[in-house]
Amino acid sequence: MVIDGFVASGFEPVREVFAANFAEQGDVGAAVTVYRDGEPVVDLWGGLADPEGERPWERDTLQLVYSATKGVTATVAHLLAQRGELELDAPVARYWPEFAAAGKGDIPVRWLLSHQAGLAALDKAVPLADALAWGPIVDALAAQAPNWPPGTAHGYHGRTFAWLVGEVIQRAAGRTVGRILAEEIAGPLGIDFFIGLPAAERHRVSRLVFAPKVDVASVPEEFVPAELRPMVAAMRDPEALVNRAFEVTDPADIDFNDPAVHAAEIPSSNGIGTARGLARLYAATIGEVDGARLLTPETLAAATREQASGIDRVMMLEDRYASGYMLPTAGFALGGPNSFGHPGRGGSLGFADPDTGIAFAYVTNYIIEGAPDLRARNLVDAVNQALA
Repeated sequence: MVIDGFVASGFEPVREVFAANFAEQGDVGAAVTVYRDGEPVVDLWGGLADPEGERPWERDTLQLVYSATKGVTATVAHLLAQRGELELDAPVARYWPEFAAAGKGDIPVRWLLSHQAGLAALDKAVPLADALAWGPIVDALAAQAPNWPPGTAHGYHGRTFAWLVGEVIQRAAGRTVGRILAEEIAGPLGIDFFIGLPAAERHRVSRLVFAPKVDVASVPEEFVPAELRPMVAAMRDPEALVNRAFEVTDPADIDFNDPAVHAAEIPSSNGIGTARGLARLYAATIGEVDGARLLTPETLAAATREQASGIDRVMMLEDRYASGYMLPTAGFALGGPNSFGHPGRGGSLGFADPDTGIAFAYVTNYIIEGAPDLRARNLVDAVNQALA
């Protein structure tokens, strides 16, 4: 396996682990980038972008990162808040009057970001074409009654985060999340990341490859770790939120290799970029990158303050949320205790740690679900080893 790119002196363990991900963890195509204090110290890539056509992973190969997109969307929201264009503690209905239906008039914008709004699922799924068109699913969410009393619990809005947060941003700024990202973040800072992929960039996108999926719901209870049993029990119930939250479209299983899905904006799930671009974005949230910084220290402190923690009403696992970013837990450590970021389905991860000045991104086209996945965790451990 040829690994391209570079590592700064002292970060050689990251290269070793990255190579081991291919040899021992099944990686097909992947990239990892680490910034420290605004400068890249690791930038590696390797494998195949499309194993069917044997297309190699190049320096500029783009990868869809699923829910790691949420951290990028959150950054857009906080940039607007920093400029006074979006007030996170104001009612959503101030920007989006139709949202006040079904008793939702008092839900603040911040609860959309922190998964406390109780709108993780729809009573009736919308056709996928309606979700990609934006307006119809936004109307359905405006009419939807909460799945639980807002503010009383948090639960992962795995899909609906896209249109809830995205519509508020669009109403407040007059532009979509993808346009703001392109015009005010990606373009000026040289960040290779898109929400709503331009047709001209399609040839660079890697093809997702799915590992054999373990049907967790069918595993006998005695073989399920105690901390996972509530989630597994919920997965066996078709009406449970853990299932319904990912069934807001018909068909529920979106083909994320589809160019039409790439071209649409789904700001919870279809961000496409390089590891370099995602790490650079996170680096610019915690400090200067080539003289530019996205979030002021005051904005960053507010953006990363814990809003919800404990057992997630949807995923039935313990987690912690700031306003749009995930925070570290014992089972999901990220970097240090003050780090923040977001993982993506099947393996991708982006985060920043203001204490160490580290910004990290790992992207992969080999999607692992329902089985232990050590790839990102081992890379983060290697970064920590280098720092030590």
